[in-house]
Amino acid sequence: MDDDYVLLAGSASRALGIAVAEQLEHPLGHSEVITFSEGNLFVRVEENVRGRNVFLIQSVSRPTNDNFMELLFWIDALKRASAASVTALIPYLSYAKGDKKDEPRVSIRARVCADAIEAAGADRVVTLDLHAPQVQGFFKIPVDDLHAAPVLCAAIAALGVGELVVVAPDAGFAKKAGDYAHRLRAPLAVAHKERADHTERARVVRLMGEVEGRTAVLVDDFTISGNTLVDAARLLLAQGATRVIAAVSQALLNADACTRIAESSIEYLLTTDAVDLSPPAGSKIHVVSVAPLFARAITCIANNESISGLFK
Repeated sequence: MDDDYVLLAGSASRALGIAVAEQLEHPLGHSEVITFSEGNLFVRVEENVRGRNVFLIQSVSRPTNDNFMELLFWIDALKRASAASVTALIPYLSYAKGDKKDEPRVSIRARVCADAIEAAGADRVVTLDLHAPQVQGFFKIPVDDLHAAPVLCAAIAALGVGELVVVAPDAGFAKKAGDYAHRLRAPLAVAHKERADHTERARVVRLMGEVEGRTAVLVDDFTISGNTLVDAARLLLAQGATRVIAAVSQALLNADACTRIAESSIEYLLTTDAVDLSPPAGSKIHVVSVAPLFARAITCIANNESISGLFK
């Protein structure tokens, strides 16, 4: 294996960076971030990166804009320090939700972000469960969109919660939910939700599929308010499900969401460490690590090996 690479973590992904470094048995490089009183960010790489391949881990999560700007500054600093290549590992890319112009006079935010990451000098991007997979096409550089399903399915199976039915929260996630169903050898049901505006409040109105007598597993790529999961859990129990658990790749929960889930009929919410849980998570929320997944991706890229096995 090519060990002459540099592994760095931005301030949004320090804990994950440490975990990835432990998996790789490779040191996490030294770096510094300073936030000045007026809000400006200053980043400094405290490693010699000249002629070396660099892997930078930085989620674009809350505070989203600060973390995105920090990502750009890291990439720029590394390229100006003559790094041979910079691979940006972005476990959560927030603006992937803005993948189309679906209203008059709005920005395609994901495209703007892709252009900015390329302009800063990134040579490759590795991310996790992009909300809109077509965002990969916004980049001219390679993009690897890893999947949390194998990690989360292993955690679900370990719970031993009886016969399962996997439930997608909407038709848009049905294909990915089908992967969960295949891995768990369970049938698939699809909920239908309606969203009237941008208030992050969607209402689950009906269900397609049979859930009676089974443990329902609600799966999604991320949750912010927890409203959709809580509404869907209520509907699933009304339709005869015996229990409800949920699994999401990224939990972007605020304090209200944690309280909402704690008071709901959801028994467990499984998520990953792709983003740090800022508020107290509560006993229902279980975090499983994607550090081994990102470590394997780094190993493959460092050795110029195919990464396709990580998608199986």
